[in-house]
Amino acid sequence: MIIETNRLIIREYNQDDFEGLKAIICDAETMKYYPKPYDENGVQRWLDWCINSYKDNGFGLWAIELKESGEFIGDCGISLQNIDGEILHEIGYHINKNHWRKGYAKEACQAVKNWFFENTEYNAVYSYMNKENVASYFTAESNGMTLLKEYHDGAEMLLVYMITREKWMKELN
Repeated sequence: MIIETNRLIIREYNQDDFEGLKAIICDAETMKYYPKPYDENGVQRWLDWCINSYKDNGFGLWAIELKESGEFIGDCGISLQNIDGEILHEIGYHINKNHWRKGYAKEACQAVKNWFFENTEYNAVYSYMNKENVASYFTAESNGMTLLKEYHDGAEMLLVYMITREKWMKELN
């Protein structure tokens, strides 16, 4: 599976992506809204989970490369997440902090949203994030998603954004 955008190539992960992924999910600043940054064992579990998800679900988080240089800059894709007690399809992403504020997350999320509605029969896709993660909810909004609800998950207040197939189809016209 490969998705191409103007500036990005979104493709399935492979074991060669270990170091690029490590630079992202082992970084404390990038993982600020996670319980803690990952260690090397966690990076391997992440890669294995993504690769298995392709087989089990037909989707997962996919690696993002810059089209011009082939540089690995992050991931974006669909995962099944427990969101306020429901297992829902979520668009998630992680971008290397050296590439923040360049529109790559928005571009990747839009491409993944289009892939989701073009290749599945599901009627909605979600994104959720810590309420303090302003960049993530701006990305969700720029991807045509609207705020569905807020909820407490332990000590965290989370926001849930959603876009329906119907709204996506209207965006295309």
